[in-house]
Amino acid sequence: MIIIRELRQSDDVSTVGKIYVKSWQHTYRGMIPQDYLDNIREEQWAERLDCEGRHSLVVELDGKLIGTSSYGESRSREYAGQGEVYSIYFLPEHMGKGYGKQLMNTVLAELSALGYGDVFLWVLEDNIGARKFYESAGFVCSGEVKEAEIGGKAVREVRYSYKHAQVNQ
Repeated sequence: MIIIRELRQSDDVSTVGKIYVKSWQHTYRGMIPQDYLDNIREEQWAERLDCEGRHSLVVELDGKLIGTSSYGESRSREYAGQGEVYSIYFLPEHMGKGYGKQLMNTVLAELSALGYGDVFLWVLEDNIGARKFYESAGFVCSGEVKEAEIGGKAVREVRYSYKHAQVNQ
């Protein structure tokens, strides 16, 4: 049984950083230069976890952290007032087991509780597996694209949006 909970100060942030690293190395193989993937540091994510306005959840299985997600208000002025899913990652051996769906549902519920009716995320255009996952969670590709560079390689990210159902009371 998994437990999805907020990241605690007592949690080892290097373990969370390791989830990011292992997930990137597995997921982005062939999409991002291998040299870049081989040299990712756990600390580069651990440092970001304590940013103001950033919320982070972890997934725990049998006392071990196996997944994480961060979310909050849009990091871009262009989408001010919207919630953004900054990241969702799992250790490779725990991918494809349904834990991601549970984590995403929790993230969306948390964003709704924070008052965000509109939510979005960016995903690498070539990351077909993640795109299918987001679509299965109710996200829709907006068609918006932004150019970026990762490890010296030009990449394209596409924006996916999600609208919470409005309930009339």
